[in-house]
Amino acid sequence: MHNAVISTLLNHRSIRKFKPQPLSEEQIKLLVSCAQAASTSSFTQSFSIIGVEDPEIKKQLRAISGDQPYVEENGYFFVFVADQYRNKKIGDQNGADTSVLDTTQRLTVALGDAAFAAQNMAVAAESMGLGICYIGSIQRDIEKTAELLHLPDYTFPVFGLAVGYPDQNPEKRPRLPFENIFHRNVYEEKGNEDALNQYDQKVADYYHTRTGGRRDETWTEQITHGLSVPPRLALKPFLDKHHLGRR
Repeated sequence: MHNAVISTLLNHRSIRKFKPQPLSEEQIKLLVSCAQAASTSSFTQSFSIIGVEDPEIKKQLRAISGDQPYVEENGYFFVFVADQYRNKKIGDQNGADTSVLDTTQRLTVALGDAAFAAQNMAVAAESMGLGICYIGSIQRDIEKTAELLHLPDYTFPVFGLAVGYPDQNPEKRPRLPFENIFHRNVYEEKGNEDALNQYDQKVADYYHTRTGGRRDETWTEQITHGLSVPPRLALKPFLDKHHLGRR
């Protein structure tokens, strides 16, 4: 049942080191076209993509993201934006009541559209022999990110996507077992402790191998630790300030 698309999907891994080789203009346009071909709720196309080419902006986004070098050193850096501004302008020009754009429902539409587009681009890039890495940490200082990218009201930077020619071949990170992720008909409070325990050991082995023995963390330990990480509390005020999802 496997084909080239399925093989590309199943072989995904995040790339965090790229060769110093820029993407061509043809590659950039093809990747954006693939992103645009993704599903969009009610055909609103509520997203935009910013291609970051300015070295200084990339450098500052790297700093915002916790000094991750692959934010700056890649073949090309895209930022996916949940965008209601375009539709706000259309509504204003045609005398429509645009207050509907400042609702949770429309925010989820824009977030979904941006995510669908980004994943289309990611799969397209990997099918071309390129590597990708999602960068959610551009939200660590979301006001600074918005300022750098000159984002207007009614927009929200969802994540970056670093794309380029891989300069590493990391081992594929194991995913949760089928029985821990898939439910039939209703959400099942079924536990599957044995499968989860086996998965924990598999993840610990993966980290041990990847780090040369410096890390042996299980998946459940990683999740538990993540709950103690301070949340990005600036996101909700940012959404309120920029007229997104307030009701």
